[in-house]
Amino acid sequence: MNKENENLKSKNSENKKTVENSIRRHIIFYGSVQGVGFRYHAYHKARSLGLTGWVRNLYDGTVEMEVQGTESLIDELIIHLDNQRFIRINAMDVKTIPPVSERDFYER
Repeated sequence: MNKENENLKSKNSENKKTVENSIRRHIIFYGSVQGVGFRYHAYHKARSLGLTGWVRNLYDGTVEMEVQGTESLIDELIIHLDNQRFIRINAMDVKTIPPVSERDFYER
């Protein structure tokens, strides 16, 4: 096997490990979560933690997020959001869903 094929095989196994060791959560946030920088903070903190997924506002005033990574990093993201000055998370609906292969966190 040549060096290029070995590197490709190594990268593919790293990607599989990342998905296998990750959990994915679908979360609906209730409270004062729109118009307070929630998506901005979620986007920047998730990226800095190396999490993947997305976040978006919903028409009913809630915020929806799918986030993937280790449980401890996802918890760190939620704690960070809850500690922001204007964000008030009153409740969350959290579901664990199957991980997907993706590379980034973005706003929808």
